[in-house]
Amino acid sequence: MNKRLITFSLPVIIVIFCLTLMQCKVNSTAGTKGNSKSTRVLVVGGGSSHDFDKWYRQADVATLERDGFATATYTTNIDSILYFLPNVDVLYMVTNQSINNQNVRKAIFDHVNSGKGLVIGHAGLWYSWKDWPEYNLQLVSGGARGHNRYGPFDVTVTNDNHPVTQGVDKTFGLKDELYYYIPDPAGPGLEVLATAKATTSDKVFPSVVIVKHPKARIVGIALGHDGAAHDFAPYQTLLRNAIKWAAHK
Repeated sequence: MNKRLITFSLPVIIVIFCLTLMQCKVNSTAGTKGNSKSTRVLVVGGGSSHDFDKWYRQADVATLERDGFATATYTTNIDSILYFLPNVDVLYMVTNQSINNQNVRKAIFDHVNSGKGLVIGHAGLWYSWKDWPEYNLQLVSGGARGHNRYGPFDVTVTNDNHPVTQGVDKTFGLKDELYYYIPDPAGPGLEVLATAKATTSDKVFPSVVIVKHPKARIVGIALGHDGAAHDFAPYQTLLRNAIKWAAHK
């Protein structure tokens, strides 16, 4: 009888063990260093031309979770947005991968239209979805279709009174992709907080902006190709300020 009991229980033990491992994996990705009062952030990454794992899952999540500032969940699974989004304060969109699920698209707009925060970083400001023009029109109020070759350029804070730019140097230089962020006049409009200008050109482009959405707080940060930005104090300050302001905190 004991042998039959052991034989019957073994698959159950295996299932429980596997579920435990899966839960541990989810927790390690979601970030558990925050507390009940910290801002809950969903970081959506993945796609092409960038090391999303290194600079968003690792670097930016660490920046957000430092000192218990936020609890950050990172995912590259587009469908998982439907599961995570109802329980977060701010959606941090940095992906340029395909978003074909109509329910996911609707959930993103529902999140914004409910008044919750949205921060859009670097790759998320690109015109990535030709069959989803509403994203760039209504949430980005424009976007980028090109950029300078990776290299040095200067960033100038044009509004140092806004909460997003508090504690950031008036001017600073870094190496990055200077996005040609072009406002769309048919969109809700932009409040430009900082501009970017290459040292070899007179062209100036928005670099940190507020999208004038009628219901939600939306921040766009065009910086962020690699570690020259993500490990840079001004970028980290901008990111934390943007999350805090978008969350109404």
